[in-house]
Amino acid sequence: MADYRRIADRIADDIASGRLRPGQRLSPQRAFARRHGIAGSTAGRVYAELVRRGLVVGEVGRGTFVRAAAAGPYGQAIVEAATSAPVNLELNYPSAPGQSELLAPALAPLLRPDVLTEALRPAAATGTAAAREAAADLLATPAWRPAPDRVLFSGNARQAIAAALASLVRPGGRVGVEPLTYPLVREIAGRLGVVLVALEADGEGLRPESVVAAHRTAPLSALYLQPTLHNPTSVTTSDARKREIGGVVRELGLPVVEDRIWSFLHPDSPAPLAAYAPGLVHVVDGLSKRVAPGLTVGFLVVPEGRVEAMGAAIRSGGWSAGRFALEAGVRWMTDGTVARLVDAKRADAAARQRLVGEELGGFSLRADPLTYYAWWELPAPWRADTFTAAAAAHGIAVTPGTAFGVDPKVTPDAVRLGLASAAVPDLRRALRTLAGLAGGAGAGTPVRDGRIG
Repeated sequence: MADYRRIADRIADDIASGRLRPGQRLSPQRAFARRHGIAGSTAGRVYAELVRRGLVVGEVGRGTFVRAAAAGPYGQAIVEAATSAPVNLELNYPSAPGQSELLAPALAPLLRPDVLTEALRPAAATGTAAAREAAADLLATPAWRPAPDRVLFSGNARQAIAAALASLVRPGGRVGVEPLTYPLVREIAGRLGVVLVALEADGEGLRPESVVAAHRTAPLSALYLQPTLHNPTSVTTSDARKREIGGVVRELGLPVVEDRIWSFLHPDSPAPLAAYAPGLVHVVDGLSKRVAPGLTVGFLVVPEGRVEAMGAAIRSGGWSAGRFALEAGVRWMTDGTVARLVDAKRADAAARQRLVGEELGGFSLRADPLTYYAWWELPAPWRADTFTAAAAAHGIAVTPGTAFGVDPKVTPDAVRLGLASAAVPDLRRALRTLAGLAGGAGAGTPVRDGRIG
């Protein structure tokens, strides 16, 4: 009987030497067994051993692919290690030039002992009257302004999402979402025992008829949507489509959690879905992207009659905003600091998107010139996992499309590029490196050298 480990060693040598390159597909196990004159069970053990060593990755229904592995006992790394500092295109927190200098003046008054004493007290979910008014002004669009007495505060927008879903959906409940959604919503749903249901979407966002179809199959408890500058696809739903969605949720009596965390980048300030179904839509927003992630506040605008229940959810989850952060946020919102930061970040996002166009213009990208992210549909035969690993070996972190996919049977061959956190020179260098990686020999083709393919 053949020793599966020796066969695995030979394949590992091929990977280490570059005869097998990242993204290349190994033969199906049955064909591999025939070619090597071994039992099918032995071939299965060979492939399992390669997976254990981190040299390949198996994808159900697609096959087994070589991944970019770090240097190890089986030879030199397939992809040379980065020669400069790592570039993180997973994190996506924008920072405007001179941001700290803009933020500091509003903090100075809070450091006076008499003011600091009050600012360090616990904050209620309802905040203060001044905070509610400031938040209502900040979130207002030409066609919609939230009632200040329906604005609640949490530590950040993620906590506002968690509080909303915890209040609206019981464990085991079904929440409809776009087929690609914010990864942390998947984690929140897992902690709450909530089932996410992938609905259908097109170039305008969620398709209303898919909500009806899913609800008919088994009742939905709520929806979670990103109608403005959807992350990761950058889609902004038209007013006409939002009107249709609003009609559907009103007919079904279906509550909605609307995430608008990136909407500040849109200069036209499109109306939220809440303008079309005000009695059902809970609007989530915050200061983390507008200002900074380290001292932030989340906003939750709730329908009439929902303030008490949602405030209780925020308190019970330990998701209340810090009073110091709330007081700082009020000062930044009312003295024009947030508005100046928004203007600067809009210009910065546009400049970074121009870099994407210059360096990745020949590839299939979905991105809005207004946003800080791009959805890159990878050229064949790259898979999201193997490309992410190959990029990491070059010192570049990207987010695989599988992190956003809701349906486990659908694995997008795409990555999301977060453009906000890297310095511009580093971003350009990283994009250029990724373009070379995607278009070069690293993608490879199935090997047919008489041994593997």
